[in-house]
Amino acid sequence: MTRRIVLVHAHPDDETLTCGTTMAHHAARGDEVHVVTCTLGEEGEVIPANLRHLEGHPADLLAAHRRGELSAALAALGAHGHVLGENGLGARRYRDSGMAGSAAAARREAFVNADLSEAGAALAGLLRDLRPDALVTYDPDGGYRHPDHIQAHRLTRAALDGLADGELPTRTLEIRTPRTWAEQDRAWTREADSAAYGLVVLAPEDTHPPSVVDDDEITHVVEDPSTRANKLAAMRAHATQVIVATDDLHALSNLIARRTTDREAFRQVDPRTWEPVPIAARRPGPVADLIG
Repeated sequence: MTRRIVLVHAHPDDETLTCGTTMAHHAARGDEVHVVTCTLGEEGEVIPANLRHLEGHPADLLAAHRRGELSAALAALGAHGHVLGENGLGARRYRDSGMAGSAAAARREAFVNADLSEAGAALAGLLRDLRPDALVTYDPDGGYRHPDHIQAHRLTRAALDGLADGELPTRTLEIRTPRTWAEQDRAWTREADSAAYGLVVLAPEDTHPPSVVDDDEITHVVEDPSTRANKLAAMRAHATQVIVATDDLHALSNLIARRTTDREAFRQVDPRTWEPVPIAARRPGPVADLIG
């Protein structure tokens, strides 16, 4: 019996940066991995100088370019791609909303303004067809409070609400980071030669995003060093958005140094209430992948 995972993400590159290890790990095991991307990232900031003409172009040239980046990244990770509003996944495609309060967020076609009953029904239809063993998306804060990430969470909730109990995924999980990892990775960037690559290192007192939680709240972990080449290839495919400084160090357009790791973590939630599923029975540690 084919085992399947569906991941719902806001923009191209989100899938690789938050779940690249997990996707490559499960694909290598023979599991089907499906990624739903809600927008094509039209409001993204372009890093390479030779591609900067794409940024803010009135014809949204960046969308087509990032579609290509997404396809290459998913191929490197062994995943199948679906764009919301295309190829039967809904009647309309949504545009990147940009940050809260931006002009992009006020546009009618912005994802943040999507009719969630309509978009949720489209995603529910895909879930009925695929019957995933695991469904993954962001926490209610969208990981770091980006409006489209929060809307992707709401979209997933709307889709689950449209499913009968017998149609629900076996496991529903939100992307989280254990506090120990977050602190280790930030310390690593301070010790690495990040400045040599023009990158900024966060101070110990800088706050972590809301996706960071206490270690004992994590229910599932994927750690797989054998996926490193796949993840790096996917990151390099997203060239407009990601700087791959070394095999261990990367950054986005804000130039904040980030450690590239082979580990990702999740918290299982109730698909109806989104309350965390108790993990007391799983001591002494979290499950070692998503559907094993």
